[in-house]
Amino acid sequence: MTLDRNAYLICLLAIMQILTACAPNIIYRSVYETCRVSARVKCDKNSLQYYNVGASDEYMLGFVEIDDQGQLRDRSQMKAVIDTFYKTAASESVLITVFVHGWHHNAQPGDPNIESFKGNLAKLSKVESSLSLTQKRPPRKIIGVYVGWRGESITIPVINGLTFWERKNTAQDGGYLGVTELLLKLEEIANVRNSVLPPIKSRLVVIGHSFGGAVVYSATSQILASRFVDSKAGKGFTNTAKGFGDLVVLLNPAFEALRYAPFYELAEERCSYFLEQVPRLAILTSETDNATKLAFPAGRIFTTFFETHNTIQRTICKRPLILDEGEADRTAVGHYMPLISHSLQPADEKQAQRSANYNNMKNIWSTQIRGGSTRFGAVVLTHLDKTEPRNPYLNIRVNEELIGSHNDVFGEKIMEFLRLLIVLSTSE
Repeated sequence: MTLDRNAYLICLLAIMQILTACAPNIIYRSVYETCRVSARVKCDKNSLQYYNVGASDEYMLGFVEIDDQGQLRDRSQMKAVIDTFYKTAASESVLITVFVHGWHHNAQPGDPNIESFKGNLAKLSKVESSLSLTQKRPPRKIIGVYVGWRGESITIPVINGLTFWERKNTAQDGGYLGVTELLLKLEEIANVRNSVLPPIKSRLVVIGHSFGGAVVYSATSQILASRFVDSKAGKGFTNTAKGFGDLVVLLNPAFEALRYAPFYELAEERCSYFLEQVPRLAILTSETDNATKLAFPAGRIFTTFFETHNTIQRTICKRPLILDEGEADRTAVGHYMPLISHSLQPADEKQAQRSANYNNMKNIWSTQIRGGSTRFGAVVLTHLDKTEPRNPYLNIRVNEELIGSHNDVFGEKIMEFLRLLIVLSTSE
């Protein structure tokens, strides 16, 4: 009897520990007025923040939070953010960058992803200020939007590693629901401004990391397909391929390669691209990202056990494609080699010492050749001759020196490469 009672107490204590270790299910940014950040004023509760006012690295930052079911935690929060940015975009052009975080992160003040995102917004603002001077135009106001969701459900170290699949499902739900509405509203802000033919157009870039990449892909993939085909009434010519906003970037994304395969084929069916075609979707995955390289397929073995798969063999624009559906359904998009289009390596020492050429990105991009390499700042992008040059969908395998692990995505060389892609995709 004593043994049974002790066992019962141990089980009860274990359950209580797990319950008390659950990550908070709350809204972190509950004050919806704009707050000007300073050394004394942190604005931690504000969903609208203004940084470095009047300086060359000035930017605005908004927070929008969603719950585990993909619903907006408070529509008033999104409305406050959207309304404020509408007013800003009514008087000046804007460059909006959205970041959707991944596993183990949220919108809590001090989260490392928030701090890294803020640092890169400041650097992007400096790039925009510099370009506006050399191009003799007004600078676009830099706006960041951080999409917060419950990327951590249990806070106990080690045990929280078991939440991988449960958080994956949550991420996909978020993409199908509230995030799509938010992204479309942000795109509308840019389009309304552009309808009055400003000196420089407003632009939108969306970035997702890890499960945040799954959120973004779920939210935008069907829109990307629609924009690529561009079947609007009255159209009488083939133009450059459009995307969602101006650029979608996925960093170490955690979703199946099979979900990307139709877009790979769609883009390949256009057998050549105009010189002015720019990237619309860039997927970057580290070759040493073990979360998506090892844990992802281990879990998918069990969840796909009773599914049937075929082997697809196609020839698209004289290029063979063999797709093992089973392997593609169990492998993360950045590790399925038949769909990898580029590799990214560090530049050699002499090349890396040269400053990044933000003013000449269109020309640099347009000179791509089959199997050729192009320097982007401190990194070299190599075309693997599996796709047409200037194909707007890039699935890039990244050297471990640039992204060492699943969460190591904010290194300066990678962030500079992303800023160069943003300038390339958002230039006039």
